[in-house]
Amino acid sequence: MELSVSIRELKARFLDYLRDQKGYSPHTLRNYAIDLDQFLQFLDKEQGGGPKGEPGRSSEAVWVDPDLLRRYVVRMHGRLKRSSMARKLSSVRSFFCFLERHGHLQENPAADLSTPRMEKRIPNYLPVDAMFRLLENAAVPTPLGMRDLAVLEVLYSCGLRVSELAGLNIGSLDAAERLVKVMGKGGKERIVPIGHQALRAVERYLSAAGPLRKERWEDDRRAPLFVNARGGRLTARSVGRIVKHYALEAGLPAEISPHSMRHSYATHLLDGGADLRSVQELLGHASLSTTQRYTHVSLDKLMETYDKAHPRSR
Repeated sequence: MELSVSIRELKARFLDYLRDQKGYSPHTLRNYAIDLDQFLQFLDKEQGGGPKGEPGRSSEAVWVDPDLLRRYVVRMHGRLKRSSMARKLSSVRSFFCFLERHGHLQENPAADLSTPRMEKRIPNYLPVDAMFRLLENAAVPTPLGMRDLAVLEVLYSCGLRVSELAGLNIGSLDAAERLVKVMGKGGKERIVPIGHQALRAVERYLSAAGPLRKERWEDDRRAPLFVNARGGRLTARSVGRIVKHYALEAGLPAEISPHSMRHSYATHLLDGGADLRSVQELLGHASLSTTQRYTHVSLDKLMETYDKAHPRSR
């Protein structure tokens, strides 16, 4: 299918659409831009681009058909992991769906583009006793130590993504109701409960970090909840370093990350009897199938319950 408009101009319109209409985060937009730029480089080479990557016909009118897309899949095969291939193909497929919906294509050449079968990975999580050991090891009586403990407690108590935790403001926390207002993926807001232990850790940290915060921030409600040693907002990367530091201190695997704590949160809720749809809401998952990844790590608990309760289990 031939495009009469510059495909690079259409790519820019597509990214604007994802930002303005879909509310995608800067991180997600950057990934889409990278994936589509790599696809356009492939088009340049396939349709007359120069050896140094100068735009060929793909910068003006291009011909895109299913065979060309299949060649793109073959080119990636063996070079990338299946998860990376799936993401890049999803970006291309979404782009062509956008072009078809907005009248730039009569037919979508990516409609039948298949995604590689993904390997099912068991989420990395901590048993309850290991999680408690991690939290107890982080109890350091200094302002930064109190901050680190509060970070770990909130990650585990609320099941937040690391970006969600880094984006929390003081006004996000309702201590009286024990609730936290979270801005999730795509700008979707949700309310999650926070446990007593995490709330006490946050209050101790805020009390200890007060002088530093007042020097930098005037509007306390809009001030970041977690700050670094210079008073600026704590970044997602710094949160990852905090988790890894205390995990190693507690003798836990080096692979433990903020996402591992989110996995642990979901797994422990399911083990405790929470229903899947409630956990879906708490995690901010758009699809129940995403939450179902956590069920298989609780099969031992499920079998134990079955063996105890079912009359014909023996």
